[in-house]
Amino acid sequence: WQFKASAPLNFNVHFHQGKEVAFPEKQDGVSELQGTLFAKSKEDYCWMWTNKGSGPSRLTLGVASENGK
Repeated sequence: WQFKASAPLNFNVHFHQGKEVAFPEKQDGVSELQGTLFAKSKEDYCWMWTNKGSGPSRLTLGVASENGK
């Protein structure tokens, strides 16, 4: 996965296990980031960006599966 934003954003990928929340990815104040997500448990993963700035931000996201599709 990779993303690019026109302004710094807070970003995370998380999942819920009962009342607990786990964050395999978490970074604040970034406008560009890339990585690989290894889903180690059978959960629904939430991808979240938060714009704490005063103006809008444009976000471009790219996601590829293990086989490149």
